[in-house]
Amino acid sequence: MLGVVDETTSRRFQVTFDCADPARMAGFWAQVLGYVVQPPPAPFASWPEALAAWGVPAERHGDASAVVDPEGVGPRIYFQRVPEPKVAKNRVHLDVRAAPGLAGAERMAALEAEAARLVAAGARVLARCAPAPPLESGHLVLADPEGNEFCLD
Repeated sequence: MLGVVDETTSRRFQVTFDCADPARMAGFWAQVLGYVVQPPPAPFASWPEALAAWGVPAERHGDASAVVDPEGVGPRIYFQRVPEPKVAKNRVHLDVRAAPGLAGAERMAALEAEAARLVAAGARVLARCAPAPPLESGHLVLADPEGNEFCLD
């Protein structure tokens, strides 16, 4: 039957961000995730070369960017320029695992250190949610350079 997917089959996906500055956002999220800005396809040496060959007008060359997991495991993250600004809280956000296996004060110290690195890259810290018994898994809420919320946990 057309359109039916076997429930044992996983699907590849990408996460898409609407934004004002795709190149800036790609650079920021590459730092957050340990990804790289997606290189142009062969045989092109650069994105401007590829886009020109495909007939994309020069004024549209900055309309999109993407980052990819250099190990090919994680999803592609795509950034597309949109004219309107972000106006409300995200309904979906990324949780970035920055302190796996740590708990309590050690976990929060690791999260704070990662937050400081990301603030230097353009993030803002929005909230600190300290560990509370019975759980010892606090987290930090941050915003990327365009205000999209994400968590360090």
